[in-house]
Amino acid sequence: MAKQNKRKPQKTQAQPQKKFNFKFFLTYFLLFMSTWMLMRSCEQSRKIKEQAAKEQRIKDSIQKVKEDSIKNVLANVATKGNEDANKLLGNFAYNIKMDSVQPAKDITFENDLFKAVISKKGGYFKTFELKKYKTFDSLPLMLVKNDNAHLNLKIKTIDGKEINTEAMDFHPEIKKEGNNTLISMKLYAGDNKYLEYEYVFKPNDYMFDFNIRTKNMEQVIAGDSIAFHWDLKAYRHEKGVSYENQFTTIKYKTGEGKIDDLSARKKSDEENVKDVMWFDYKQHFFSTFLINNEKHFKSVKFKEINLAQSGADTLKFTKQFFTDTSLKTDKGNLNYNMKMFYGPNDYKLLSSYKMDIHRVVPLGWGIFRWVNQWFMIPLFNFLSSFISNYGLVIILMTVIIRLIVSPLTYKTYLSQAKNKVLKPEMEEINKKYKDNPTKRQKAVMELQSKAGVSPMAGCLPSLIFLPIFYALFRFFPSNIGLRQKGFLWVDDLSSYESIYKLPFHIPAYGDNVSLFALLAAITMFIYMKMNMSAQSSMSMPTQEGMPDMQKMMKWMFYISPIMMLVFFNRYASGLSLYYFISNLMTIIILIVIKKYVIDEDKIKSIIEENKKKPKKQGRFARKMAELMEKAEEQKRLQEEMKKKRGKK
Repeated sequence: MAKQNKRKPQKTQAQPQKKFNFKFFLTYFLLFMSTWMLMRSCEQSRKIKEQAAKEQRIKDSIQKVKEDSIKNVLANVATKGNEDANKLLGNFAYNIKMDSVQPAKDITFENDLFKAVISKKGGYFKTFELKKYKTFDSLPLMLVKNDNAHLNLKIKTIDGKEINTEAMDFHPEIKKEGNNTLISMKLYAGDNKYLEYEYVFKPNDYMFDFNIRTKNMEQVIAGDSIAFHWDLKAYRHEKGVSYENQFTTIKYKTGEGKIDDLSARKKSDEENVKDVMWFDYKQHFFSTFLINNEKHFKSVKFKEINLAQSGADTLKFTKQFFTDTSLKTDKGNLNYNMKMFYGPNDYKLLSSYKMDIHRVVPLGWGIFRWVNQWFMIPLFNFLSSFISNYGLVIILMTVIIRLIVSPLTYKTYLSQAKNKVLKPEMEEINKKYKDNPTKRQKAVMELQSKAGVSPMAGCLPSLIFLPIFYALFRFFPSNIGLRQKGFLWVDDLSSYESIYKLPFHIPAYGDNVSLFALLAAITMFIYMKMNMSAQSSMSMPTQEGMPDMQKMMKWMFYISPIMMLVFFNRYASGLSLYYFISNLMTIIILIVIKKYVIDEDKIKSIIEENKKKPKKQGRFARKMAELMEKAEEQKRLQEEMKKKRGKK
């Protein structure tokens, strides 16, 4: 017994074998790689933030130097008298004298839609508030505030001075013209000589006239043009700054009618554009237009800087926009009659101006835009005209769309049912032409043609669904009518919803859990499973050289719902609601069609009757048969060539 007890430990010690544990290695390798990639991502993010902060510090220092120089000029003018003022400002020193006659001061204008304060300094907006809208955190929605926007003319004078209008005090005049309010901001260069910014505001309109004129400036302004600069740092207004930033960019229209934009995703972007009619500092749901239809801007340099690169939701701004161009003078004088629009990206409102400015609303291109323009938008506007709950509007839209396309769903299932009836004969064909894929496919098509089954019947509905899918994909995020409209637990149908906040961030997914996105993914999984089981009943062997469609469908079966869940989790919750209801209705319609509409015995008898009738081959089937014959002939020639080479 003692000997046995001594042997047992020796036996247990001899058990471990030095083997390569692949699973252990793979686990730790993946863990190492994921840790390394995470650290690298953090390092890149840190560098991006540091670079952005460095650029911002440089801009701030430049701006401070600029502001200090302006203050010094004005201080010198105020303390050294007219002689030194003339040395510094030349003819524009006369502007100081006007303070005793017409004091420079800020002017406030307010209508039912917005409240604007025009600053005496530079004659441009100091603040601009849209009264009918709030930010995501319920603050007043300001397009201009705290010096985030600048408009400047750089005037070169005959006596060699360079005047930046943004540094000068403008003198206001206010008058009424019918229901309109005219506010004139003037920068004087002599008696009855001045530069004028004229604003013409209407009672209930976001569009207003912005005219730049001069009077009797022939002996003041040098050259045949004046440099024009306008910049705007766009405030964040929506809940998800990275999502809002995707729709924030400079858009413009040229004299040829082309509408284009800068890249919304790049760190920075710039373009030089000829013959510009209008341009827009476009944000997600709000726009700042400058429209010059009478005299196009001949050459414009646009630039934008992405200020929200890190995607952090605490950021204050999205992008900063810059525009540099020139205004042509006629013997030293300017006369530009332009318009500005500071307001919402409401498709119906923008369309009413007949200037193509509604094209800044991202509804997609080609057929997708047409679907939105002529169907989705009118349907939404009609339903929302008598239904105040926008969640119910989306549900009703979904029901209407699904009912409209339900005949296509029926045709798809009918085609699947017919192929299911033909499956035994197809299997016989597969066995008969096991080694000849071309003849096998040709025989199948002949069988389908005799039975009256169209091989395209199951594909066409999918092609028709595609424009609707993509159109809605663009419609919901761009529809300002959904902005800050709640439904059930959702507080904003135009932004992502969050039923639960995760304590960590998942790459691509985020740190919130969207219930509507989750429900949409689950119903999509169920629908695809039903559809896959129906298609498997009519599956055919994979042809030589062709991809295995069954395997691809299985991959799509799992990948598509996951992709929907990940992508829709940070997308407009209105779209997730639509696809949840749409998938749910599709499942119900398929169940009803399968159980109560399609009779397989009846379909079988119809197919048998069709086989007895002489059937003319359709154009598609005839074309496919010709292609198969050519492929078969090509294959035969290749085999003959191989045999000849083998003999040699």
